[in-house]
Amino acid sequence: MTRRDLNDLDKPRFIAPDIDEDVTGREIDKPTRRQLEALEPRNAERVAQHLVMAARYLDVDAEFALEHANAAVRKAGRIAVVREATGVAAYAAEDYALALKELRTHRRISGSEEHLPLIVDCQRALGKADKALEEAQSTAAEKLDTAGKVELAIVVSGIHADADDSQAALEALQIPQLDKNRGFSYSPRLFRAYAEALRGVGRDKESVSWERQAIVAEAALGQGQFAEPEIVDLGDDIDVDAAKENVREAGERHSENVESSGEADSDAVEPPLESGETGESHTVAPASEPGEAAQTGEASENHDR
Repeated sequence: MTRRDLNDLDKPRFIAPDIDEDVTGREIDKPTRRQLEALEPRNAERVAQHLVMAARYLDVDAEFALEHANAAVRKAGRIAVVREATGVAAYAAEDYALALKELRTHRRISGSEEHLPLIVDCQRALGKADKALEEAQSTAAEKLDTAGKVELAIVVSGIHADADDSQAALEALQIPQLDKNRGFSYSPRLFRAYAEALRGVGRDKESVSWERQAIVAEAALGQGQFAEPEIVDLGDDIDVDAAKENVREAGERHSENVESSGEADSDAVEPPLESGETGESHTVAPASEPGEAAQTGEASENHDR
């Protein structure tokens, strides 16, 4: 028996996590399936199952999701989507050193910069603020799509906030996408980050206005508390009086949620769809009070610099 064999005996045996009975591996999308075609069929099927499990549990149990991603890496470490899944799961599980390693590997294999915001945030979490800012300002950032640029701006703002540079944290978010009157998928996060940055420089009144607008954007986009609307059964055998009562009660509950979130004074209306930079956008009516219009309007003009 060789020394290597003896060393292998000392290592704990890897046991792959269980896969849910309903997971077949066929749930993966076509781009992922194409990448896995480089593997032997039975191995590809098992890797696909682990990837499905990693995605299923990412927001529920990030550490369990990471176990499945790691299992996939052991079987297909040269496949870009596998390293990507592991990096994202490690980030969610707050294992930032592993996330940084895996996301960099994914970037090297695929050539994609889409996870640059996560890479920069990992460096921030590991205490490498200077390196994080250097990478955030690199030419790689120019390759990001609009949503990626927004996420990167939020991360950079956080780095400045960590360094107690509140003004720089605010300026990092004054990007063209910071528009109170239009709502994209990234708008609620951006609006809330800007509200927090405004509080950091003592502009509390404007901060409240942006917090409200984040709620208006969520309502327009069907996100957050507005993601799952009330559903009333409208079958043929419906009790009309009971249905009206259900609708009335649902409206009251919705109004209570809006008031408790500080949106009661908003004049937002159901927005029409427009073509936007990243697919669909919504026109969003500003939620600021009439007396705040001049003050917040001035801030809004600066965003288009």
